[in-house]
Amino acid sequence: MACLGPQFFLARTMMKRLFALFFAAAAFTTIAFPADARVRNQPPAQDFEVDDGPSLSNFFSNFGNGGGNSSGPIQRQTVGFHSNYAPGTIVVNTAERRLYLVQPGGQALRYGIGVGRDGFRWGGVHRVTAKKEWPSWTPPAQMLARRPDLPRHMPGGIDNPLGARAMYLGSTLYRIHGSNEPETIGQAVSSGCFRMTNDDVTDLYNRVSVGATVIVKN
Repeated sequence: MACLGPQFFLARTMMKRLFALFFAAAAFTTIAFPADARVRNQPPAQDFEVDDGPSLSNFFSNFGNGGGNSSGPIQRQTVGFHSNYAPGTIVVNTAERRLYLVQPGGQALRYGIGVGRDGFRWGGVHRVTAKKEWPSWTPPAQMLARRPDLPRHMPGGIDNPLGARAMYLGSTLYRIHGSNEPETIGQAVSSGCFRMTNDDVTDLYNRVSVGATVIVKN
């Protein structure tokens, strides 16, 4: 110790103060931002892998089995889909603006969708609780507060914003539905529902049963 001058003791004192500040900051972060809050703000883990590379089997699947007959701006397509989800599961990837219907044999049908705009995107797991053809539309109170110009009720039909088909998710107000604005598919413009072209939503509707699991990844 005799060889260590006053600079050593000054440096050691400074190091002690830095460590104290570090641990105090760490403790504050743990108190102010508990672990569950930090995790809750993270996007769900990517637990599937999509392979949409060109292949002869995809070519025949897409054009010979209804996989590529979409009339919308984003063609529906059969893709490789590697996951642990059971066939018949619907996986919505809002960031990608795509919906996947899991098929047997490591494949899925992929559709283009419109998703919620900023402040209206969400994630979770639900089941399809109802299906309706040419559904009527009653805007919820929150939407009417934002858009008082909207009609209080609109019967089903070609001009209805829910389009040709609707699948209702759990006990929420959210649906997977058609649209009278096909040009908005692939955009983030809705109030939380997932919109598809009428052609695509009819195709999905015919393949999905009430009770199907719907996994929404935000």
